[in-house]
Amino acid sequence: ARVQQRGAGSLESVVRDFYSRFRVLIHEVTKFGIVGILAFVITFAGANILHASAGMSQTLATAVATVVATIFSFVGNRNWAFKHRQGHGLGREGLLFFIFNGIGLLIQTGAVALNQHALHHSDKFSFNVALVLGVGVATVFRLYSYHRWVFNAPASGPPAAEQLEPETTGR
Repeated sequence: ARVQQRGAGSLESVVRDFYSRFRVLIHEVTKFGIVGILAFVITFAGANILHASAGMSQTLATAVATVVATIFSFVGNRNWAFKHRQGHGLGREGLLFFIFNGIGLLIQTGAVALNQHALHHSDKFSFNVALVLGVGVATVFRLYSYHRWVFNAPASGPPAAEQLEPETTGR
């Protein structure tokens, strides 16, 4: 029984050390994911509504919905997900954010256009598969770009909202 307790304590220690070491990154990725899920819903629903109801082409509907989602994403990422990073100012961050999102837009609309024009699939299912794949590839690109170039200057300490009270571990 004592060996099991020691093993559980070791696992707890490993998890605590891992969390302590990667806490800010874990929070960034989680918040980025929440903003991203909401932006995905805006893109997916918007593209489908614009295509089906407004009669826009699949590519144009994807582009318009992505622009709306990009604006939402900028506000969410700058003011929440990467708030603790003291970047280089709104102008620089905004410019880079929209440049990288422009590339993401090209990735997404490229996937939809490839599906429709090169593969000759214009049905709703194929459109949605191409849209999801395009969003997935563009999201990986965006996360890397935001972290590396846009919101890239970490604050000197952990974010105020994420500072933890000192633990008493008995050591």
